[in-house]
Amino acid sequence: MSLKPKKVDFNETWDVLQETVKGVITLGNVPRSIWNDRFSDVYSLCVAYPEPLADRLYAETKQYLDNHVKSLLEKVKENGDSGLLRNYNQAWDEYSQGINYLHRLYLYLNQQHIKKQKLTEAEIIYGNAIVDSQEQMEIGELGLEIWKRNMIEPLQESLVKLLLDGIHQDRLGSGQHNNNDVIRGVIQSFVSVQEYKKKGNLEICRCVFSCPAKLRCWRVLYEKIFEDPFLSASGEYYKRLAAKFLQESDVSQYMEKVMQCLEDETRRSHRFLHYSSYSKVRSRCELHMVADHLSFLHGECEAMVQQERCKDLANMYPLLRSVPSGVQVLIAHVMNHIKQQGLEAVTGLRGDNVHSQFVESMLSVHKKYKALIQEVFSNDQSFLGALDKACSSVINFRPNPKQPCRSPELLAKYCDMLLKKSSKGMSENEIDEKLAQSITIFKYIDDKDVFQKFYSRMLAKRLIHQQSQSMDAEEAMINRLKQACGYEFTNKLHRMFTDISVSTDLNNKFSAFLKKDNIDLGINFSIYVLQAGAWPLGQTTVTSFAVPQELEKSVQMFENFYHNHFSGRKLTWLHHLCQGELKLGYLKKTYIVTMQTFQMAVLLLFENCDSLSCGEVQQTLQLNSEQFSKHISSLVECKLLSASSEKLQGDTTLMLNLDYSNKRTRLRITTALQKESPQELEQTVTAVDEDRKLYLQAAIVRIMKSRKVLRHNALIQEVLSQPKAFAPAISMIKKCIEALIDKQYIERTPNSSDEYSYVA
Repeated sequence: MSLKPKKVDFNETWDVLQETVKGVITLGNVPRSIWNDRFSDVYSLCVAYPEPLADRLYAETKQYLDNHVKSLLEKVKENGDSGLLRNYNQAWDEYSQGINYLHRLYLYLNQQHIKKQKLTEAEIIYGNAIVDSQEQMEIGELGLEIWKRNMIEPLQESLVKLLLDGIHQDRLGSGQHNNNDVIRGVIQSFVSVQEYKKKGNLEICRCVFSCPAKLRCWRVLYEKIFEDPFLSASGEYYKRLAAKFLQESDVSQYMEKVMQCLEDETRRSHRFLHYSSYSKVRSRCELHMVADHLSFLHGECEAMVQQERCKDLANMYPLLRSVPSGVQVLIAHVMNHIKQQGLEAVTGLRGDNVHSQFVESMLSVHKKYKALIQEVFSNDQSFLGALDKACSSVINFRPNPKQPCRSPELLAKYCDMLLKKSSKGMSENEIDEKLAQSITIFKYIDDKDVFQKFYSRMLAKRLIHQQSQSMDAEEAMINRLKQACGYEFTNKLHRMFTDISVSTDLNNKFSAFLKKDNIDLGINFSIYVLQAGAWPLGQTTVTSFAVPQELEKSVQMFENFYHNHFSGRKLTWLHHLCQGELKLGYLKKTYIVTMQTFQMAVLLLFENCDSLSCGEVQQTLQLNSEQFSKHISSLVECKLLSASSEKLQGDTTLMLNLDYSNKRTRLRITTALQKESPQELEQTVTAVDEDRKLYLQAAIVRIMKSRKVLRHNALIQEVLSQPKAFAPAISMIKKCIEALIDKQYIERTPNSSDEYSYVA
């Protein structure tokens, strides 16, 4: 075939081409040879000489398609409404396939003639070109446009009514299943006739700003003629259905029916509608069955939560979530319920193991409601946030606002109980698991610095008195605290461990020193050298004490050794924290007793006598009344000594109990060590307050140094945002500001009484 333009008789060529067009559009049998010849005819007409006949070909084809669709319309309407959907769907199936084939037959016309004449989107939006309403469309586009104008628009009202009736019958369960494909096919045709719209979108209706006046804003056919009426009809149906359900059912049954309706409607949408309608249909259903009755559903939430009706809550949650802010009421009830259950679990605890009861009860509450949120509310972050707020409120609750919260102290005691050697009946794995769980409570504590103070005091006692169950467990716990609060929080705790390991090396060097100089101390002697800044062992705890003669040589030799190795360091002996092993050889059996140094010193006084007065013992050892009374009482209680009267006074006689007997030959006197006096608790709280004041003063100085001048409220807000380990009281911040003014770090500006300036 020659591609050179030539003269063509249009009428003769069109008569032949028209027969093929008819065969293609009606899905007739068109042989390949005929197809190829007609393809060539289209080309020949488009490049005809001397004048191309493409426009005339386009006009004739348009007229043919117009007449063809009008004839189809009459056939579709033959049986009236009874067969309208089925006839329309059959005609559409045939026509939509035929027009697709015809589009391919006219490929040359589409690409070389029509496309080149079209304006680009950029030319329309940004150029001066005017859109021509008579602009030619590609043949496939033209065929669909003709179908829309000649078939859909005349039948629009009848088609939509029948479609809505068919879907309504399906909702009632009386629809014919073999009619589903017809309904879906008809609805899909509304979408397909405008799929060629390159600038269109089935999900949004958009308007191009600054567009020419003739370029009008349009809505997709599917949305305009079907979706809007369908959504309106669906809304009315579900409004009536919701009213019926409310009359017939309680809230549990109502929610189950609504959930079933939503599920059915979702399946129905997938069966009939375009995907862009899925969310719209569900939203309309939720509007009339949930949002319109929100006050009723909210009114039932409290009882459901109080009774923990998991099934009802699992239904209520997705329904309320579908409404903006609808779930907030449920979240509030859940938070209040958890708070109430938590307070009931931890209020009024009694006994010596209050710390264990508190932590394990709180963990039980947390575990229970975390599992409930996971199961019922799909781990929704809003409900997990409510759990956190409720647990934080319970753990930081103060029955007496004037008294400090006890949670930090109780948690520290719980950890101490697990880490001590006395934690019997539990395996290492169980202890490790309980310690890991305790971090859950720790994260909710506001006053983490109070916990740190108690924990460090108890850790110090465990390390000094060698009461730790496992050093690995100790370090693992400190690492957990570091992960939760940072390195600065556990810095001193790490330094305490360092001191213990350094002291081991120091004892080895001291032993080598004694061996080198051939010195015999007469006793086994080892020490811990502790940094004053790292250990919570203040100078206020140092008490007067006359070291027994048996220990004097050891103390003196170590001091000489230490000062020879480290010049400029001062040693302060903390005898009240020391302990020793004393071998008792005056009884029927030999006993080895581990006791505190003060107790050992008392018993050593009975080396050459069987009885002494309290006054003599106290004067010899130079102990204050508090320490003397505490340690003498412990020796009397364990029956190593007996007293002539219950009240220990200066003239009370203390005697060795020569009839003492015990099944164990190795024992420990720990009474005086274990009891934590109210004074010690008060000292801990006081120390925390002092640390907080120093921290806040340092924070204020840092802020003022960088800002130079700052108003009072702005300074307060900046200081409040600084601490991570505690929530500072505004009254304390004000006191710190006044203290810094007295110390001349900052001053009030002359122009304003509520503005401060940094004093360089």
